[in-house]
Amino acid sequence: MVEIRIHGRGGQGGVTLAKLVATSRFLTGQSVQAFGLYAAERSGAPVQAFCRFDDAPITNRNLIYEPDHVVVLDPTLIGPGVSTGLKAGGWILLNSGDSPEHFTGLFPHNRVATVDATAIAREYGLGTRSVPIVNTALAGAVARMLSIALEQMLAALEHLGFGGGNVAAASDAFEAMLASDLPARGPDGQGGARVGPAVRAPSFLDGAGVDAPTILTGEWASEQPRRSQFVPPCNHVCPAGNDVQGFLHALADDRADDALEILLRTSPFPATCGRVCPAPCMASCNRIQLDGEVNVRALERYAGDRGRVALVPSGSRPERVAVVGSGPAGLAAAYHLALLGYGVIVYEGGSQLGGLLRSGIPQFRLPADVLDREIGRILDLGVEVVTGVFVNRERLLALARAHDTVLVATGLQEMRALRLGIGDDEEAVEQGIDFLDRVRSGAQERLDGEDVVVVGGGNTAMDAARSAMRLGAESVRVVYRRAREQMPAIREEIDEALEEGVVMDFLTQPVAIHRMAQADGDLGERHLLCRRMELRGTDASGRPSPMEVAGSDFSIPCQRVILALGQSPDLSVFPEGTEIREGAALIGLLETPVFAVGDLATSEGTVAAAIGSGRRAALHIHQTLTGEVVEVGERMRVRSDVDVWHDEVIRAEALRLHLFERAGTDVQGEIGLDRRVTTFDEVHSGLTDPREARRCLSCGVCNECDLCVTYCPEGVLKRVGHDLVFDYAHCKGCGVCVTECPRNVVFMSHL
Repeated sequence: MVEIRIHGRGGQGGVTLAKLVATSRFLTGQSVQAFGLYAAERSGAPVQAFCRFDDAPITNRNLIYEPDHVVVLDPTLIGPGVSTGLKAGGWILLNSGDSPEHFTGLFPHNRVATVDATAIAREYGLGTRSVPIVNTALAGAVARMLSIALEQMLAALEHLGFGGGNVAAASDAFEAMLASDLPARGPDGQGGARVGPAVRAPSFLDGAGVDAPTILTGEWASEQPRRSQFVPPCNHVCPAGNDVQGFLHALADDRADDALEILLRTSPFPATCGRVCPAPCMASCNRIQLDGEVNVRALERYAGDRGRVALVPSGSRPERVAVVGSGPAGLAAAYHLALLGYGVIVYEGGSQLGGLLRSGIPQFRLPADVLDREIGRILDLGVEVVTGVFVNRERLLALARAHDTVLVATGLQEMRALRLGIGDDEEAVEQGIDFLDRVRSGAQERLDGEDVVVVGGGNTAMDAARSAMRLGAESVRVVYRRAREQMPAIREEIDEALEEGVVMDFLTQPVAIHRMAQADGDLGERHLLCRRMELRGTDASGRPSPMEVAGSDFSIPCQRVILALGQSPDLSVFPEGTEIREGAALIGLLETPVFAVGDLATSEGTVAAAIGSGRRAALHIHQTLTGEVVEVGERMRVRSDVDVWHDEVIRAEALRLHLFERAGTDVQGEIGLDRRVTTFDEVHSGLTDPREARRCLSCGVCNECDLCVTYCPEGVLKRVGHDLVFDYAHCKGCGVCVTECPRNVVFMSHL
């Protein structure tokens, strides 16, 4: 993208010049922008205009702080101020009769071009002799400066209705422009360095040689604009505690490394969650009210896959912590403890780390190399691992004696069964977790020709059903006793299971397995007897309660029934009578604090919730051992220029949605259906670029869109760095900045 900033005075046509340059690019098929910053709207007042063009669609609506090139229409504005933020080596085109070399001392790090546009405009009678209109002449010079064909600029003039002397002026200026032959180097001798003073918001006063407004309003103003910040709904609902708005803001600027750094503050598994998280952030996204939710899950995957961050522990502490279980909760806790400098040892009963991330999620959703990469990041912090060790009650007591604290993250290991009167058909029924473990390890045989029934409505049920399809099952049916709307599985995974040929029987309750006996005494085919249900009222969980429909029994042929009805914690590792509460040390295990974490303590059942629990446990352990309170992820960062922090969540009705452009959700690519149902290759290929992040509304948080700066009629509001600065001595309290803020972060405060 090329960005040009134009400095002129009211009446000289600076905004029209921006439109001419933009139109010349638009006619060649590029995406363009052209707009002005008027401030005090009067003839002769300093004015700025901006122009952008790019081959890709432009979504940035900010003023241009760091232009690639600068054009100065009025010779009285020539000075260091016009080069603020100008990139080293960029062009600065001056309306001047002097040679470019005359200005090399003023602009030592840029290429300088000059053209006497004033004389050319007067020659062709453009404007008056006292106020010549120089924009069309400078359009020709800009074309020469940027190697744009003169014919293309003349086409733009014709498109906008300019003819006669304007065409001649542009042609003359194209030929008359003089250019320096300076190397495009920065002040350190290297290309690409920034020059000029610290970047701040452009103002109509820049380069004008005048002071700020002289009418003091501070004594009589009754209201003043202030800054506030709310909690975005995505941040509020994220079980892992991620700063969703923060990492999306970084990705919107194409800063994948910064986005990953923000995510790694709270979670060591961004690439994993970017594939398997149910994404409550997306369900609560305010953009749904406009044109569809932001694809946060895919963007988290993009940051996790593309970003690069080097992690270093904050120090080294003498305390040793034992973590029992290497699922997402245990590894998240180990990660944060290691970052805090603790010595951490993870004990895992299996041969590999990852828990259900490793054994319970199929490769087509979470490839092994992705999980290995993220676990490797944790181990690189110095975390030690002991595999093949199952911790029982006695071993837990031994660990408590040998460590300063123990964290137990064994998850949900007791699987729920279903009485089906199976008798001799016990081998036909198995648990979904066991089935998926065999599939993941390669131990599961193919199911060619089998009719498979999966009982349940969660992610395990969807994963088992889709895996059975890939193993060649003749048919796969999912039976669920509630409606689709109540299924806890990720919505997209339900859709994909249906696309792959899985049949779903909603409002269906399995009753028993039976055989259709044959006349010759053969037991016959196996069937699952089912009963129709209807929803009446609500149960203890608050969900619609399924009730049996009399006389509605029917049978489904099956050779295999896979149960995916959820799990519960196994508390046998603790002394009898132990009460499990998240964030509280268990009683009765010597003097060493022992904590339960993750699904073992909360039974929430999602990867993101387990990660959040592991982080909270690590910080609680740190506070227990040191007395130091560390907040990570419990509260998003508050901007330095915020006057009021609101704890409440901002909803769509508080935003000015009419100020946003509509743009549909960007979805990931995926492999073809034929390949999906015959291989375990990863279904989704991820986003190809982070532009989806630019759809984030940044609800209740300033994202530096600059609309308040652009529309301030007095020019007393500026952005200095990342802060907005109000000049209250000259602010008249008109409230335009409030009206133009899409995110409701600027408000009027009574004095």
